[in-house]
Amino acid sequence: MAEGILIYAEQREGKLRKAAFESLSEASRLAEKTGGGVSALLIGKDVDGLAPQLGPYGAGKVFVAQADHLEKYTTEGHTAVFADLIKQIDPSIVLIGGSTQGRDLAPRVAMRTGGGLAADCIDLEISDGNKMVCRRPAYAGKAHCEVVFRDGVSPQMATLRPNVFLVVEPDASKTAEVEQFQVNITPDQIRVKPIEMQVKGGERVDLTEAEIIVSGGRGMKGPENFAMLEELADVLGGNCAVGASRAAVDAGWREQRFQVGQTGKVVTPNLYIACGISGAIQHLAGMGSSKVIVAVNKDPDANIFKVADYGITEDLFKIVPLLKEELKKLLSE
Repeated sequence: MAEGILIYAEQREGKLRKAAFESLSEASRLAEKTGGGVSALLIGKDVDGLAPQLGPYGAGKVFVAQADHLEKYTTEGHTAVFADLIKQIDPSIVLIGGSTQGRDLAPRVAMRTGGGLAADCIDLEISDGNKMVCRRPAYAGKAHCEVVFRDGVSPQMATLRPNVFLVVEPDASKTAEVEQFQVNITPDQIRVKPIEMQVKGGERVDLTEAEIIVSGGRGMKGPENFAMLEELADVLGGNCAVGASRAAVDAGWREQRFQVGQTGKVVTPNLYIACGISGAIQHLAGMGSSKVIVAVNKDPDANIFKVADYGITEDLFKIVPLLKEELKKLLSE
């Protein structure tokens, strides 16, 4: 009989991603209701040293799958290992962070194992019948729906929207049992392989993990003016990222990787500052669940004000420099 909760501990270049701790924290909370244990899967090359970091966040056991050909993420390699582990330990629930990597991996693992999958979840609960109830946005965030798995579906799988689920304070007294998991997939079975990974220097924190995001839209008037948003982000600190609306990206002012919205990245920062963004539906779908939204737009009828907690109806070229200077003073006190 299926029991226990398994999470995917995403890592990149030898560092655990925030998604791993969010998934593990939520799994620990759910386990208090299901009564099962919590385990984690760590895949890569020479990643033994990361396993002890998972214990304080609630992992009772960490399965480590290591091989030279698993050093970089590949869909086929990680899917095969993940599916093999699920078939072996038979967990009732599987949680995966909703990062780009997680969204690629989850549906393939679900298909391989016969599990059911609820994507982009913002809340999870356990019903009286010990079933996982998943709450997720629908219709571009205009509504929320609840997903409950049919009888007999196992494992119950969910991807978690980044930056929504609280990461618990680590308990140093907790340790995890570490077990090496046999990798059965061979290098020649991985048909699509990364040849080279190029990382641009000086990048800020990823949009999906940022606690503060400053975004610019068509009102920025040109790519050169995003420099003022970069300066504002510098004042706000290292966990601040700079985003853009689809209009700014389509105009060639920012690269697509900075796009926030339904066709870009879905973000949930603690603070979202929208500068010169009108508030198109597809953009609101990507940032509408931000905890606090500040909008700067000289058009008082801009749609962005419908979701903003604070609004400034003034020219952003006057407001942003003033905001930067005031924040400098405030943060220096």
